[in-house]
Amino acid sequence: MVATLVKLRFLVLKNTLSRSPWQIVAVVIGALYGLGLLFGIVAGLIALSFAPLDVTTQVLIIAGSALVLGWVIIPLVFSGIEQTLEPARLVQFPIPLPKLLLGLGLSGILGVPGLVTTVAALAITISWIRYPAAAVAAIVCGLVGAVTCVLLSRAVAALGSGLASKRRFREVSGTIVLIPLILAGPIIIGVTGGLSSLDADTFPRVARVLGWTPLGAPWAVPADIAAGDWLPALAKFVIALAFLAIVIVIWYRAFASALVNPPQQANKLRGAGKVGLFGVFPATPRGAVMARSLTYWVRDPRYLRQLISVPILFAVFWVVSTFNENYILLYLTGPFIAFSLALVIFADISYDGTAFATHLANGVRGIDDRWGRVAALLSFGLPATVLGAVGSVAISGEWAFLPAILGLSLGLLFSGMAVVSVSSARFVITVPAAGDSPFKSNAGGSIGQAGISFAVMGMLLLFTLPEIVLTIIAFVTGDIVFGYATLAVGVVLGLVLMFVGIRVGGRTLDRTGPDLLVKLKLLRNG
Repeated sequence: MVATLVKLRFLVLKNTLSRSPWQIVAVVIGALYGLGLLFGIVAGLIALSFAPLDVTTQVLIIAGSALVLGWVIIPLVFSGIEQTLEPARLVQFPIPLPKLLLGLGLSGILGVPGLVTTVAALAITISWIRYPAAAVAAIVCGLVGAVTCVLLSRAVAALGSGLASKRRFREVSGTIVLIPLILAGPIIIGVTGGLSSLDADTFPRVARVLGWTPLGAPWAVPADIAAGDWLPALAKFVIALAFLAIVIVIWYRAFASALVNPPQQANKLRGAGKVGLFGVFPATPRGAVMARSLTYWVRDPRYLRQLISVPILFAVFWVVSTFNENYILLYLTGPFIAFSLALVIFADISYDGTAFATHLANGVRGIDDRWGRVAALLSFGLPATVLGAVGSVAISGEWAFLPAILGLSLGLLFSGMAVVSVSSARFVITVPAAGDSPFKSNAGGSIGQAGISFAVMGMLLLFTLPEIVLTIIAFVTGDIVFGYATLAVGVVLGLVLMFVGIRVGGRTLDRTGPDLLVKLKLLRNG
């Protein structure tokens, strides 16, 4: 049975490759990447064999701990990896659970990541070649460490199999992945600054602590034997074996539970009379559209990603400005928040998709649709913009710049409402479907759609050109009069443009609504 499961894994791989030549190309590229990575690891391990004992110890323990941690994180963040023999596919077969787990474990080790990890773990022996006893221990501990990595990944995947089948979990995990990408700049700056401030004892201390944890114990045993510390080596080997046993037990129970209770799509029932935000706002077309829009902003990950970017954007600008001791970028927090939030409404109907038909079927007037969407965004976008502008000035302490920054921010927000109220009534674009990964490429995108997006942004900058010019003058001259002039122009001109844009956009939507629905259906069907 174990051999059959392993054979099944490679049979599925063979059938997958036979579907398309590009599948073969992808596997070959992956294999070459794995071989290149393995070659680099082995070269580094050879170099460590000539390094001092303490250097070899620190590098191997820290790198080994990072390896085990990586095998834990990957299945948490990226669902759908190595799911050839997932529980849902095997639940209908009467396979004894011990044999099933053994077959799945071997199939995991024989995959490209498993093989690279196993070979790299065994290659650690090279680094201890000068110490025969440590080299022999490295072989055993390397196998323990490699098996722990693979089975730990399987255990985490089994524990999360129920969650991974749920759309909400996929959406949240996709959103979480974006956070470190957005924060890449501050993370790099922080890591660089942190590494530059480390003293000579930091890495030895980290290695000593990790060596007594399940992450670093397998890699610390050969180091202790090489140093002649046999008792700590034995204790750490026991820790490594105990942790492997715990992982096996957790995997066994999680997998058994997944086989007995496979993940199912549950229907969420809402009690009678509980209508969410629709019971909060007035029972009018504008109130209904506003409630619907706010529900999307709270529940739809495509909107939530925009909201998450607001505090992250402030953090990025603050870190970069503090590091460079220049607050110009920080002052742009309010304007950037207003600019980015305003442009989201441009894709509002596109995000609706064919659900936009409910607006047309119920006879919602265009001006009510425009007002409902704008009011929903302003309910939180206006406070966020003001807080961004005031917060940036509060950090720098240059309160004389507040009127100019606030005026530019409000001008961008209000003028943005005008631009997108008209443009979204004329154009729809290809957007990710609800529940899709944020990294998924959308079929149907074209240069023409990119040109529309850039035209909308250009129009917004053109409408706020007076505020932009006045803000630059206020900063260059330091004259607070120009700052208050920016504030007045931003509020007055922005509100006038917003009211005009909503009326024009409403009339346009009354005329183009059916055509937009046809385009949405075409986009959905590719």
